[in-house]
Amino acid sequence: MGLWIPPRNSVVTVEFAMSLISLLDPWEPSFTLVAVFVAVAMLFARGSRHVRISVARQVAFWIGLGLFYIALHTRLDYYAEHQFFVHRLQHLVLHHLAPLILMAAYPGSALRAGLPLRWRSALRRWQRTKPARIVAAVVLNPAFISVAFVVSVVFWLIPSVQFVAMLDWRIYTCMNWSVAVSGLLYWWMLLDHRPCPPSRTRPGLRVLSPVITMTPQILVGAIITFSSQDLYPIFTLCGRAFTSVPPSLDQSLGGLIMWVPAGVLEAIGAMMALRHLMRLSTLPSRVPPKAKRGGARGEAGAAAPKTAS
Repeated sequence: MGLWIPPRNSVVTVEFAMSLISLLDPWEPSFTLVAVFVAVAMLFARGSRHVRISVARQVAFWIGLGLFYIALHTRLDYYAEHQFFVHRLQHLVLHHLAPLILMAAYPGSALRAGLPLRWRSALRRWQRTKPARIVAAVVLNPAFISVAFVVSVVFWLIPSVQFVAMLDWRIYTCMNWSVAVSGLLYWWMLLDHRPCPPSRTRPGLRVLSPVITMTPQILVGAIITFSSQDLYPIFTLCGRAFTSVPPSLDQSLGGLIMWVPAGVLEAIGAMMALRHLMRLSTLPSRVPPKAKRGGARGEAGAAAPKTAS
């Protein structure tokens, strides 16, 4: 009997699948990054057993976390360092797509429930301290989050800043983390489904916010797209991953990615915020607790019998 020779098409398919799997290999392995992903995954998995989380929310969380991992800790990072349009794709995932999907899962309750009871108690006590309240008042302020969301993209696109960031791994890591963290904060604020208070942002402002934040990003993307000058020669100096793509086309594609897909994702976020606004508008108006206490005291005073003078 002769040896069985697999069809050529199946061999090509296997080789293509293996090449795709090889893209998941870390370009620059990071123990810290892996530890963060493992810790977050374990907290959510543990918390989802104690808190009721719908299947759709669980799927959204794992997809969002997976996109973060692919953008930060696979061979995609190599191509992002050697091709401008891939670099913009990476930041589109870190800044828009992954945090949008992950925050749509509303993972806060599950992550909190995943903490050991002692840690939850310590976290609750720390949140009541004055330093924690000051940090929360600044970092979770809607104006600060919106400004940080825009600056984290526009600042790193300044040609001189981009040049230095692509040469120094510490600045490069800081750039990617700042983009990811600002994206998480922004989409957490935008997708908040609670009324104000307890939310720090009014529902109407959450609907308007994407219009404000997408405008400077669209302008910068248009400038990059139509610029006839090579704004980012660092990618040529480092060696482009796809030599068949001219620098001008690479730059135009990167500008378009920042211009069109990012704008579409923010428009989707605005529609989700509008949906929450319409839902909240049908609920009965909330009376602040202080007003309730004040009204109760007034009614008690009015009902008290007058004493003879």
